[in-house]
Amino acid sequence: MRRRPGLSARMKLALSYAGFLFVAGALLLAVVWGFLLRYVPDNSQGLLGISPNRYLLVHTFAPAAAVAMAFLLVFGLVGGWLLAGRMLAPLTRITEAARTAGKGSLSHRIRMEGRQDEFRELSDAFDSMLEQLESHVAEQQRFAANASHELRTPLAISRTLLDLARQDPAQDRAEIIERLHTVNTRAIDLTEALLLLSRGERGTFTRESVDLSLLAEEAAETLLPLAEQRRITLDVTGATAVTGGSAELLLRMVTNLVQNAIVHNLPADGTVTVHTEMYGDTSILRVENTGRPLPPELLPTLTEPFRRGTDRVRTDEHAGVGLGLAIVHSIVRAHDGTLGLAPRPTGGLVVTVRLPAGRSASRGT
Repeated sequence: MRRRPGLSARMKLALSYAGFLFVAGALLLAVVWGFLLRYVPDNSQGLLGISPNRYLLVHTFAPAAAVAMAFLLVFGLVGGWLLAGRMLAPLTRITEAARTAGKGSLSHRIRMEGRQDEFRELSDAFDSMLEQLESHVAEQQRFAANASHELRTPLAISRTLLDLARQDPAQDRAEIIERLHTVNTRAIDLTEALLLLSRGERGTFTRESVDLSLLAEEAAETLLPLAEQRRITLDVTGATAVTGGSAELLLRMVTNLVQNAIVHNLPADGTVTVHTEMYGDTSILRVENTGRPLPPELLPTLTEPFRRGTDRVRTDEHAGVGLGLAIVHSIVRAHDGTLGLAPRPTGGLVVTVRLPAGRSASRGT
């Protein structure tokens, strides 16, 4: 946005300082002048009188007062210019940092020294914003690179299979078609997961009253065959937990959590417990599963896109696309909630989702 040139903030402050000093000096001189004239006689005796008179005072004091006012004006301008420059120096550093960030360099930090004041507070807030932006941009770059890599893999496999079928007509076409179908299904699942992740991050959905306990039962019913196949005991407990949001996204969140709890479990005879409850103005969903012990340093990486916990047990047919918990995290943030991950002492994971209570739940409490 182009603006007309104007006075700088430093010049405005300098003029303000000078004007204030000039007005204060003028008022002081006016008060002194008024008191002097009140007690000095008004006659024209000049120097022959016994005491000073108003005529002599005017002709001797007025030039000195004019010189003093001129000095105050010059002193106010120079002193105001220097003081304004000193006061605005932190703002200049913040402006330079903003311009540097505007050119794409987010690694620059102001790190202003000195005691806490308004400028230091603004500097710290700006540094914090730059740090968050740099982290977000780096995360998006990693996500784009990983997504490109993940999407390129099934496409490359499809091209290889097609080239093989074209070059060797003797190949079993049914087998090639089946492998192409598997690869294509994986690519579609990955694309849908990316779209769902993007939708959750944008937060563009219609909010309605949703009961997490009903979603937990629906997800458990859908995934029960998978749990029985892996000999996992699946239990749903708790009470009504109403929140506001998208029923479709929240169902996907619960389904991903339950599926992850089943897949990343013991090879057999494991358990998965889904619990819902209300605590004050918060609706809570907790998914707990058995499994091998998890190292603490692994937990923060589980919600990153395309990060699969290598220490977690899973089968190849349910390896997924590495977006399960990333989608959960995105949906939870879009619903103004929090996602907590904690290892179980005996092995496994406890995932706790806290969401703001919906209108119906608020009336019931």
